[in-house]
Amino acid sequence: MIVLDAYAVLAFLKGEPAAPQVRLVLEEDETRRLTAVSVTEVVDHLVRIVGVDEEVALLDLAQLRLLDPHPVDASLGVAAGRLRARRYHRTRCAVSLADCVAAEAARSTDGVLVTSDPHLLDVCHAEGIGVHVLPSTNGTSWEP
Repeated sequence: MIVLDAYAVLAFLKGEPAAPQVRLVLEEDETRRLTAVSVTEVVDHLVRIVGVDEEVALLDLAQLRLLDPHPVDASLGVAAGRLRARRYHRTRCAVSLADCVAAEAARSTDGVLVTSDPHLLDVCHAEGIGVHVLPSTNGTSWEP
């Protein structure tokens, strides 16, 4: 399974440097999904920060076939909490809980996480979780 983090979808919708790579993932891989938590992040960002109407935000996700998210059950929640507890540091590795959920979803399905978040990529690299590295908003790409 291909797991997209919220940034990947937002970068696509906002036309950021990662958009062409995200488009390829969206067009070429039927197994791509957001987690339920990442759907929440995308909707919140689009409505609260970008100012998109709530119904338009949901329509955007529906058109991308991303409204059938990977569920977050207790097992995945525990794994994500343990991952964040092991790796989080407020200045050196400020990885969010939502990103840890996405990373553990990728791990639990032997999948790949699509992101540009350098902290999240550091965590995935250290944990042996497969990644597809996207360029960041400024166009640079993470390297191990």
